[in-house]
Amino acid sequence: MAGDRSALPGLLLYLVVAVAPTLVFWIALRLIPAAHARWCERRAGRREQLGPSLQRVVADVRRLRREVRGGQPCTHTRRVAVLAAYDGALLDLCRVAGVPDPPLADAADADRPFARLLTEAAVEDAGIALDPPCDGPRAA
Repeated sequence: MAGDRSALPGLLLYLVVAVAPTLVFWIALRLIPAAHARWCERRAGRREQLGPSLQRVVADVRRLRREVRGGQPCTHTRRVAVLAAYDGALLDLCRVAGVPDPPLADAADADRPFARLLTEAAVEDAGIALDPPCDGPRAA
């Protein structure tokens, strides 16, 4: 009885049992690192989007710019704090807008006013108006 069956099914079964684990491990070693890298890229992309939006940063810079240029009498401490906040917001705007190497980033205290002007010019060259046009005279 054993001699009338073909050897082909047994040989195929032997090949499946011998080769299948090797193929499974080979595919796993190729696919798992690629899937992990793709997952990490997506997660990193989400972290980048969690920062403030361009509109929010521009609004903050414009608000602080009005306060810096307001000319209202204030204490020295308040003036220094407002200038520091404006510089920080201006650097955030450079980062969000993609302005490379703003001069304000590494300016000394004595050079900060000039570096602030250069940074404002770089932001406006990037296409962001720091002083938006007025809608016209306001009725009081």
